[in-house]
Amino acid sequence: MNMNSPAESLTSTEPGTLFLMRPRGFCAGVIRAIDVVRMVLANLGPPVYVRKEIVHNRYVVDELASQGAVFVEMLDEVPAGAVVIFSAHGISPEVRAEARERQLRVIDATCPLVTKVHLEVIRYARKNYTIVLIGHRHHDEVIGTLGEAPEAIRLISTVQDVDTLSIPDPNRVVYLTQTTLSLDDTAEIVSRLKERFPAIIGPPGQDICYATQNRQMAVKAVAPRTDGILVVGAQNSSNSNRLVEVARRGGTAAYLIGNAGDILPEWIRGRRKIGVTAGASTPEILVREVVERLKEWGFTRVEEVEWVEEDVRFALPAELHA
Repeated sequence: MNMNSPAESLTSTEPGTLFLMRPRGFCAGVIRAIDVVRMVLANLGPPVYVRKEIVHNRYVVDELASQGAVFVEMLDEVPAGAVVIFSAHGISPEVRAEARERQLRVIDATCPLVTKVHLEVIRYARKNYTIVLIGHRHHDEVIGTLGEAPEAIRLISTVQDVDTLSIPDPNRVVYLTQTTLSLDDTAEIVSRLKERFPAIIGPPGQDICYATQNRQMAVKAVAPRTDGILVVGAQNSSNSNRLVEVARRGGTAAYLIGNAGDILPEWIRGRRKIGVTAGASTPEILVREVVERLKEWGFTRVEEVEWVEEDVRFALPAELHA
């Protein structure tokens, strides 16, 4: 069977239903970061250097690279005195210092919600608190946050990690989180932290960002109505991976795909109701390609399901107004 042929249907003779979740795809921080790269390219011309992937999506990175952005892993790959953009995930003070030493012109595209967590780390470290950071060790966001106060931070990822924590003063301890975590998993970890350390305090406001929360809540609402969920996002996208976990936790089959070509027929065959969503760094064009592929395979009823309307915008970095 040629699974790319529109003539082939993976549903029965009755059309299948596709639940297209909203909100999905780009969040305000991602839009801001991409706009920063495009504006700098338009104003200064290529090449413009970007440290790390500007957002965790290969389609976005490749598109910007075709326009003249040069993505590097380390600052020593950037010519002295050149313009460098820091990605949406944030960086450590050590990276900032290196950029100054090399006289690089820095434009910081760090998401303001990530910056909020950095500022919380700095504030509590100055007050001699032990900071329990809930996050994934090798994620770019966590690496940058850890750099703000490495001596004060204890990084944990699971409930089990809580039981191995050693806190110098249990009366001066605070928990903060990565912005793209599972709401349910984080709640379990926080609950255990409060059991072990009754005096622990949390951030003034939720650290898990609005977009991560909204997309997870949409999946929770739609999952019971489906036979399976496809999450469009990159393998290294934390928030996309969490969407898969949320669906599976609710008892629904779920799969992370980079694009329409990643869909395996066995995920779809025999199913009548499929949900589709996308991580916060996924462009809408990839979602539309998935929708078209599913229509070819018999899912011709498309129902948009909106959990909440998002209307969040972030100001551009100050460097672009200089």
